[in-house]
Amino acid sequence: MKIILISASPRKKDSRTLALAKNVLLGCKEKGAQTEIVHLRDFRVEFCRHCEFCHKKILCCPIKDRIMALAKKLLRADGIIFATPNYINQVTGSLKTLFDRYSHFIHCKRFLGKYIAAVVTSGSGYDIPVLRYLKYYSILCGGQFSGGIYSRQDKIKENIFEAIKLGKKLVSDIQKIRCYPGQLKRIEKGKQHFKRVIQAHKRDWKEEYLYWQEKGWL
Repeated sequence: MKIILISASPRKKDSRTLALAKNVLLGCKEKGAQTEIVHLRDFRVEFCRHCEFCHKKILCCPIKDRIMALAKKLLRADGIIFATPNYINQVTGSLKTLFDRYSHFIHCKRFLGKYIAAVVTSGSGYDIPVLRYLKYYSILCGGQFSGGIYSRQDKIKENIFEAIKLGKKLVSDIQKIRCYPGQLKRIEKGKQHFKRVIQAHKRDWKEEYLYWQEKGWL
């Protein structure tokens, strides 16, 4: 079992968000999972140009950076942890840009069968809207959200136990193939919406249309 942590803090190893997220990974490891940390700062994440190329040829992009290679790494993972500081009540710009570049994940529900967790920290502690956004994105891509943890930056040490507990829960959800009925209902509703979108663009978005055919969704 492989769990990937996407750390969206520009501070890398000095990040307090990462300090909390590492305890989520510790919980994953205690349950036997293999883990990996990816720092978005190590990537040159350019803005999406809305050229629709990734819909015509999936997992390909004319922008010459490493984002599609990272996409393939995420698709091989069983679980994903998104860790981000709260910047003005939102994820960091690098993480939002990453999500924009992965619109194919939304069209084709590429997180189906995966479980997602999230870690958010800030100076204010007003992080619930950011956690809700990460849950929303996860479900939009077809993944089930195992849970999240947030903390004011001066209270991180007080939340270590809860972080470890979240990591164990993430692994347990994967092992048991846990179902969250409300989330699955939202995922199915999203599939029905994009079924109409994919059918309407079948001549332009050839590989996404083929992907849907191969999945038996059309």
